[in-house]
Amino acid sequence: MTAEHSCCLLKSMDIPWQSLKAETLCAVIKEFVTRDGTDYGQSEASFDTKITDVYRLLKDKKARVVFDVESETCDIREVKGE
Repeated sequence: MTAEHSCCLLKSMDIPWQSLKAETLCAVIKEFVTRDGTDYGQSEASFDTKITDVYRLLKDKKARVVFDVESETCDIREVKGE
């Protein structure tokens, strides 16, 4: 396979959260914490707490920002054990 066709196989890519502008990162995190189906356990946390928690997960490398090429959207995903 040639290099020019290998890009077609790429479905998603990690985006270093530090490379995002502060307002962009904030928007991605806000969208994530307000998404339907996001589970925060038995007790519901405040909106600000959720944002702080997700930021901490990114900073601690327990979560990552992923860009989906097909839908052209960003998501935050848990980093599985390494």
